[in-house]
Formats: sequence, C-alpha cells, structure tokens
Amino acid sequence: MDLLQPLNLPPYPFKISDHNGQLTLFDEIRKKNIIITPEEWVRQHFVQYLIKHKNYPRSLIKLEGGMKLNGLQKRTDIVVFNTQGKRILMVECKAPSITIDQKTFDQVARYNMVHQVSLLAVSNGLQHYYCNIDLDKRQYQFITDLPAYIKAF
Repeated sequence: MDLLQPLNLPPYPFKISDHNGQLTLFDEIRKKNIIITPEEWVRQHFVQYLIKHKNYPRSLIKLEGGMKLNGLQKRTDIVVFNTQGKRILMVECKAPSITIDQKTFDQVARYNMVHQVSLLAVSNGLQHYYCNIDLDKRQYQFITDLPAYIKAF
C-alpha cells in the first residue's frame, strides 16, 4: 500500500518528514507532526481542499473531535463551525482502500445524532459524497458538490 498515493483531490505541498522510518506530515490545524496513515492522508487532503478551494476558515476547523455516542467515546474526523460556534459541516474520512457503503453512511448518521449538522461529507480520497440534512423533517438529499463557505452559514 502506497501511503502517499494520489487521490481524487488536489495535491498539496505537505511538509513530510521521516522520523525513524515513519512518515509524518505537519498538520496545520493541530500544529504538530502527525504519522501518515492512509486515512490521515485523506483527512489532510480534505482539510486543504476545504481551506484552499472551498474557503472554509482554518480557525473554524476541528480535527478528531471527541464525542459520546450511546455511552461510548467516538471521534469525528473533521467538524467545521460557523463564526457563532455552531457545527455546520461534518466530514468522515476513510482510507482509499475502504469502499464507501451503507455501513459508512450509517456511521455518519449515528455521529450526526450528536452533532446535528445540516451538511455531511464522506470521502475515501477517491470518491466523495455530500449530503444536505433537513434535521426538522428528518430527510436528506445527496448533492453533487460541497458548497463553499459563506459567512451566512
């Protein structure tokens, strides 16, 4: 498995280092070097995509936030907030070798029972799915592209 495989996201000039045989990259959000795993490679690309192509402010992005779900500790990959501190986007990242299927969407739906965001994204770096959620009506609609950040969010 190629840790640095090309993805269906724009390439970025990450600061990659070799620490005793383990590749790391500097995470601009967490401000530290992170070991590169296939899922982390996707997460880092998706964060850069949000910042550089969709204009989401870096300061409003949180990575690997903890939450409780049915008494169990879970982690969300990417959560984006608006300027009022309300969660507006949740992104679930998978390794490129993982097929995005109903089980993946079920996981995101469970997480969203806690976060209550109206915009969801799921990506394995090769395929991306976006969904608008109407929380009041308990309905969802797949959309073809992720909307750009606007302050009105």
